[in-house]
Amino acid sequence: MLKRNALSNTEFYSQQIKLEKEIIKAAEASVSRVKNILIKELILGISQDSRKHESILKGLNALQEKSTEGIRLISEEEREELKQSIETHIRLEKKAIDTYRQMLSQIVDVREKMLVKTILKDELRHHALLKWLYDLIIKDLTLTEDDVFDMTWKDVIWQDGT
Repeated sequence: MLKRNALSNTEFYSQQIKLEKEIIKAAEASVSRVKNILIKELILGISQDSRKHESILKGLNALQEKSTEGIRLISEEEREELKQSIETHIRLEKKAIDTYRQMLSQIVDVREKMLVKTILKDELRHHALLKWLYDLIIKDLTLTEDDVFDMTWKDVIWQDGT
């Protein structure tokens, strides 16, 4: 098990953000003169993953700092929009998974097959993450402003006895 030298989560996430930025810079520099489009795009894809990691780490930092700027309750309207958007995204990811699986059975070239398998693994991860996010946001942990109001005031006995 890896020890982090007793860094706080916030310090750790900040350190990792710096590392992800270095990875992005190195990846982009390494392809500045590359002519092979596939090689270039594969390396830039890694850079995009690092950008995603950086964004996630920033979100985790906001959670650790209990920042209210990026972490707040969602309205019923936002919840419904998110629900529809995530449901659509889940359907599209499922379609992509199905088509990549079908495509894999037809590919002969080993290198091509490996790259399509990599894409399929990404799609499977996306699909699982979206389902988890859907359950987290829409089903399990969605607290609306009305929910908080009810939790706060529902059982309060008012001063006038009502």
